[in-house]
Amino acid sequence: MQRRDFLKTSAAGAGLLVLPSGVLSGASAPSNKLNVALIGTWGRGEAHFGALQDENVVALCDVDEQHLEFGAKRFPKAKKYVDWRKCLDQKDIDAVVCCTADHTHAFIANWSLNRNLHCYMEKPLAISVKEARLVRAHWLRKKDKIATQVGMQRHAYPNFNRVQELIRDGAIGKLTDVYAWGNRKIPRPGYLPAEGEPPAHFHYDLWIGPSPFHPYNPGYFSGGPGMNCLQWNMYWDFGTGQIGDMGSHTLDIVWDAAVTSGLPTTMEAKGEPFNPEVTPVEMEFHCRLPANDWRGEIGVHWYQGGAMPRSPRDWVDLNKIGHGAMFKGTKGYLISDFTGRLVIPFGDDADMSYYDRRPKDQMLPDVGHFQKEWINACKNPSLKTSCDFDYSGTMIETMLLGLVAYRVGKKLEYDAATGQVRNCPEANDLLGRKYRQGWTLDG
Repeated sequence: MQRRDFLKTSAAGAGLLVLPSGVLSGASAPSNKLNVALIGTWGRGEAHFGALQDENVVALCDVDEQHLEFGAKRFPKAKKYVDWRKCLDQKDIDAVVCCTADHTHAFIANWSLNRNLHCYMEKPLAISVKEARLVRAHWLRKKDKIATQVGMQRHAYPNFNRVQELIRDGAIGKLTDVYAWGNRKIPRPGYLPAEGEPPAHFHYDLWIGPSPFHPYNPGYFSGGPGMNCLQWNMYWDFGTGQIGDMGSHTLDIVWDAAVTSGLPTTMEAKGEPFNPEVTPVEMEFHCRLPANDWRGEIGVHWYQGGAMPRSPRDWVDLNKIGHGAMFKGTKGYLISDFTGRLVIPFGDDADMSYYDRRPKDQMLPDVGHFQKEWINACKNPSLKTSCDFDYSGTMIETMLLGLVAYRVGKKLEYDAATGQVRNCPEANDLLGRKYRQGWTLDG
C-alpha cells in the first residue's frame, strides 16, 4: 500500500482527517509532512524552495542536470530524475509541484491526477482548449480528495478581495462588462534556426517533450532564472504568448471579482496578421459570459501588445497601468492593477448612496501564503484553494478560445457543455494540438 493511500485509509477508518501543519504534533511532526516531487528545479522552481522546506521533498526532476544539481543542494535526500514520467512513478509521492515549460503542463497535471497526487501547477494550466477541458473535468471527479492550485500567486494580494467586495456589493451598480490588458511586446519572426548542439547536461529531446520537434538553438534558453519563459513561450508549439503568461495573472483580477466559473457563449477576436509559428503580440478578444447567481450576462474583453480599451474619462490614462483591469457598471467604473483600485462614479445619480458597504467583520479574509494554502489543502481535503483546476481551467479555456477566434477570424458560437464550436468547423480543428509519437496526455 502506498503511503498516501495508507494515510487516507487510516484517517477514514478512524474518523480523522490529516490536518494542516502544526495541528497534530507541531509543524515538523513527520505525520504532518507531505512527500513532494518538485518538477523543474530552477527559475520558478526555486521560488517554491521556501514553501517546501517544512515538507519532505522526496523527488526532484529537471531536464537540465545542472539545474537538477541546483535543486539537490537544497534537498539533498531527494531522488533525481531527468524524465518527469519516471519521476511520477515513484511510489512514495503525495504531491507534485510543477515548474516546467508550458507545453508539458497539462500532461504533468493529468498524469498526477491519474496517480491521485495533489498538484500545484505553474500557469498556464494548458495551452489548448481540449487540454484545459480534459484536466479540469478529471479534477472535478476527484475534487473532494485531491488539492490543486495554479500558480497565479498575485491572487493572494488583498486588493483582489477588495475589488471583489466592491463589485459584488454594487459600488458601480449592476455589472455589464469587464476588461483586462497587458502591454508586454516581444515580437519574433518565427522559430529559431538550428544552431549548435545541446550541451551534454541538457536533455533537449525531453524538453521538447510532446510538442513537434524543432532543432536546438541556445536562444531558447538565454533568459535568466524565472524569466527564461520569455525566450520560448510565444511560439505556438511551446506556449501561448501573453495569454498564458501575464494574461493569466491579469485576467485573474476580473475572474475572481466577476466570473469565478462559466464559459463563453460567443467569442470573437482580432489582431496583427496571423503568423503560423508565433502567437500574436497585438491582439484583443471579446466574449459573452452567461448570467450567474448574482449578476446578469456580461462581456469579457482582453487586450494585449498595444491594443487597449477606451478610458472612461479623458483624465485617466489606462496606458500608465502595464497590466490592469476595468469593470463597467450601470453606476460607474472600477479600475485596478494587482495592488490598488479606483472607483469612478458616473451619471447625475451616481452619488454612491446606493452602495451598501459591508461591515469590516464581513470582509473577505486574506488568502495568506499562496503555496501554503495548497499545502494545507493537501493535508485537509475540506480546505479550498483560491485557484484550483476548475477556477483556473475555465479561465484559461476562455483565453485559449480567444486565440482560436483570432486564428479563424470569425465570431464563434461556443457550446460550453460539449466544448465544440457550433458555426465554424475549422475552429474545432484548432481546439487541440498534435503530439509527438510516444507521448500521451493520459498516462
